[in-house]
Amino acid sequence: MTGEPRLVLHDYARSSAAYRVRIALNLKGLAYEQVSHDLRAGEQRALDYLALNPQGLVPALDTGSGIIAQSGAIMEWLEERYPQKPLLPSDAGGRAIVRSMAQIIACDIHPLNNLRVQIYLRDKFTADDAQMSDWIATWMREGFAAVEELIACHGGQFAFGDSPTMADCYLVPQVYSANRYNVALDAWPRMTAVASRTAALEPVQRAHPDRNKA
Repeated sequence: MTGEPRLVLHDYARSSAAYRVRIALNLKGLAYEQVSHDLRAGEQRALDYLALNPQGLVPALDTGSGIIAQSGAIMEWLEERYPQKPLLPSDAGGRAIVRSMAQIIACDIHPLNNLRVQIYLRDKFTADDAQMSDWIATWMREGFAAVEELIACHGGQFAFGDSPTMADCYLVPQVYSANRYNVALDAWPRMTAVASRTAALEPVQRAHPDRNKA
């Protein structure tokens, strides 16, 4: 769109939080540039990046008029700024349910299992591989059980109804992470079916970590 600001996503391919933002951008059909910061190498702590995002995490979105950090805030901004191809339902009750699904993943699963928590558990508490696997699976199982019930109540072709929403943007990366860590998903058939259906969409395929390596 002529005159639209250039969007620049500060990114890392395997970051679940960055992955969900890529899905949202792609589902909305928005053009954006990507700047990769390798979390394994600590590039997110470089001084020039900290000047943009003092928390030193990805993602961060340069909107052309400022920087927005935190994936949830970025997606809410995208929804308000680009309401076409909405990722939230039109009614207040539906929006609340979608946000509930998203926050189960964003608040109660992902933060407990992200890279810096894993590093801390290994360095400070000498957690071994078996303990780490148990830690990761425990929080995924608790969250997935709740998501499964919400999909049973409110889902259709997707996590909420028959169109992709923010809930799906969060769900696909979390299921990808579960597969990476060999967390069995058989107990949540509705959730895994929805995640597979969403992941098969062409815009979502373009957001996959394997297609976003620097």
